Amino acid sequence: MPLKICVAQLNYCVGDMPGNAQKIIDAARTAYQEGVRLVLTPELAICGYAAEDLFLRPSFIQACDDAVNHVARALAGLKGLSVVVGTPTHGDSGLGLRTKSVEVQQRHNAARVLREGRIVETYAKRELPNYQVFDERRYFTPGQGTCVFQAGEGIDAISIGLLICEDAWFEEPARLAKEAGAELLVVINASPFHVGKGDEREQMMRKRVLATGLPLVYAHLVGGQDEIVFEGRSFALQADGTLAGRAESFKENMLLAQLQRGQAAIKIVADTILEQSSEADLWDALVLGVRDYLGKNGFPGAILGLSGGIDSALVLAIAVDALGADKVRAVMMPSPYTADISCIDAREMAGRMKVHYDEISIVPEFEAFKMSLAGEFKGLADDATEENIQARIRGVFLMALSNKFGSIVLTTGNKSEMATGYCTLYGDMAGGFAVIKDLLKTTVFRLARWRNENNPYGMCASPIPERIITRPPSAELRADQFDQDSLPPYEVLDAILERYMENDQSVEHIVAAGFERAVVERVARLIRLNEYKRRQAPVGIRVTHRSFGKDWRYPITSKFRA
Repeated sequence: MPLKICVAQLNYCVGDMPGNAQKIIDAARTAYQEGVRLVLTPELAICGYAAEDLFLRPSFIQACDDAVNHVARALAGLKGLSVVVGTPTHGDSGLGLRTKSVEVQQRHNAARVLREGRIVETYAKRELPNYQVFDERRYFTPGQGTCVFQAGEGIDAISIGLLICEDAWFEEPARLAKEAGAELLVVINASPFHVGKGDEREQMMRKRVLATGLPLVYAHLVGGQDEIVFEGRSFALQADGTLAGRAESFKENMLLAQLQRGQAAIKIVADTILEQSSEADLWDALVLGVRDYLGKNGFPGAILGLSGGIDSALVLAIAVDALGADKVRAVMMPSPYTADISCIDAREMAGRMKVHYDEISIVPEFEAFKMSLAGEFKGLADDATEENIQARIRGVFLMALSNKFGSIVLTTGNKSEMATGYCTLYGDMAGGFAVIKDLLKTTVFRLARWRNENNPYGMCASPIPERIITRPPSAELRADQFDQDSLPPYEVLDAILERYMENDQSVEHIVAAGFERAVVERVARLIRLNEYKRRQAPVGIRVTHRSFGKDWRYPITSKFRA
């Protein structure tokens, strides 16, 4: 019978080797009942991606070995089933690789092929990425071999060429697999999401297919891991590069594909899920990032300061879609400068989303601080000091509620604010998870409107009051304050940030593109000056190709200007 393949696009958890192993076992057993004889798991599925410096601990690698062996034993009775398990390995692992020194034990980002209780093949990733969020050369040694194995039985058996993620972005690994007899390429992956990345992957894999003339199955991870999100969207391509099938994004999925031999090449038959809009991808990534960060770390719920502004409104909507209204608490903390309409809008949104809502005035605490500092500040005019005191009082309140009830504080600052330092250290930056840390302010507005027009999780239609979206943004920390008093218009600021921060363009390059020099130099200066703040900011969800986090590693102390 024709070979059936299953991609176990599942949500694995870093360090939970027993749990990950059981997920693989359950998926393999279910797929086997459907006639599947080849199961693919994503890159490093047995330990989760990325385990960072856990890879340096010999006990961690041993636990991975133990888990893989457990999977092999548990599936021993499934005759004819091959299972590809992504796992780190140590030593030469039968790969024919020699260490440079007996004192240095190599590690590999590898995959083991299991069949009827045995490990029949081991393949080590050849191309190790070391850019953006990737640090694989810190942990692994490149592989040097090629892996082609048989899946299926009798005349229906097919020679499978195995690659791991970055391998498929280079020509040689796929070419060597074909030269070794591969009839089908399978690529297991853990490739972090950013907007547009899904299409980039399919285009790159199409190049591999057209270069080799071989069909391809791409098995991808799904789930949130600290600041990165994996969207799944596993897929298969025919030998001519056309799409043969695609799994859902941001959901666990068992993508089934049947291989049929043709005169020219193997044909793949699978279901196809259509692509969704970039806004839908963004929303799903943020929701999954929040849900997995809280769920995998054991937080019972989330709490946030709801100001009546658009940033906190968007974070509240994301949190409710991710967790449900019963696990989200919103707190409005008016100061002497909070407009009445801010309280009205906050109450309305909390009511629409049916979350626990409180109002706690910070006026008494603010007055007490000013009184205590009156002697020290005698003769000095009010400035950002008094503004920051208000933000820090709110941070203390939120953290106190977090400590008492166990819910994590979600911060509400956006990427434009993080870039320019338009945020208060130990104030609105105080918290455990920065949900929209990688969204420029213009994207915040766009996504808020999208959510009001769509209800993807069925939680609440049009959750954000229109006035929150249309009002000029303000921190409301002094009388008649507006963001644009301190920053360039967000359309200009975000365009400069995209060029300077995300794409590494120089000041001269940006000025040559038509931006005012004084504005560009001011923005670049603000980015430099506020590196110390960003180093102390909570981790947040990465949704662009360049975020403040692992993507951005700049010195705090530096005299470079360009």
